[in-house]
Amino acid sequence: MTVNFKTLKSFVTAVDAKSLSAAAHQLSVAQPALSQHIASLEDHFKRKLLVRSNAGVTPTPAGAQLYRQAQIMLGHLDQLERDLANRIDASAISGPVSVGLATYSTASILSMPLLKAVRSRYPEVNLFINDNFGLVLSEMVMTGRMDMAIIYAGSPMKGVTLQPLLTEELFLIAPAGLQLPHTDDQTIALRALAGIDLLLPSRMHFLRRAVDEAFARVGVVPNIRAEIESSETLRQAIEAGVGATILPAALADFSSPANPPIIRRIVEPGLQATVSLCVPNHLPMSDQARAVLDILRAQIDDLFATGRLPGISAPPEQVPSA
Repeated sequence: MTVNFKTLKSFVTAVDAKSLSAAAHQLSVAQPALSQHIASLEDHFKRKLLVRSNAGVTPTPAGAQLYRQAQIMLGHLDQLERDLANRIDASAISGPVSVGLATYSTASILSMPLLKAVRSRYPEVNLFINDNFGLVLSEMVMTGRMDMAIIYAGSPMKGVTLQPLLTEELFLIAPAGLQLPHTDDQTIALRALAGIDLLLPSRMHFLRRAVDEAFARVGVVPNIRAEIESSETLRQAIEAGVGATILPAALADFSSPANPPIIRRIVEPGLQATVSLCVPNHLPMSDQARAVLDILRAQIDDLFATGRLPGISAPPEQVPSA
């Protein structure tokens, strides 16, 4: 028996169930038949793939590698079957599309405009939006669980192609009425923030690491009062006067125009971050994903054209893919 989707499905189910008998039950096949599927894969790859014991089955290192790749292949097959089953008109753009948006990036404010635009232009497209850490999103893109993501990326990443979309400057975003050290109404030196209560992302976040490194360079220990990963919670905390933050100006787009925050560009040194499009370098993009990407690119271009957000500029030279 050659390698095919049926044998791969048997293998993946056995690994997930940790038992050949349980996997055979899930697949509605006889256990000897399932064992034959596993044996045929081991014969084909010339490697032992499962370790059998009284406790069940576990994958060998070779089996774990096959398991990861088989999941991707079976996932694409399932997706294709759903796309074909749900397609009403062969010429229509339809099916699921998943988009990741890095937390606190300027691109994160495009989630609602993107949802509305896709809903209007492609009603048969089912859009999934994930607001998360860049490392989490890039891993999902690399393994085929997400079509695309917009993330912070300072260096190439294995398995994906990165294309810079925009460069963001970082700003102090502070509660209205906060007394700041002597400063003009446009900028503030990083060193002047030593005594200000700060609300920042956790150290897992690209922007937090950039801020920490900048403080270290000027010899200042920041007064970090809380670590917050929710944009909405951070906005509420700033409006309530709990503290200030250092993030792109997009995060100052508060819903309460009557009580706008203080915004100052960070200088001495200035802080910048590059936001990049992340797509897999080994998997084709579906028609519906390309359609959504076109909308997303147009919305980012519109940010430049309208100039409503300060501190964003054209991206630097493209980051090479890994």
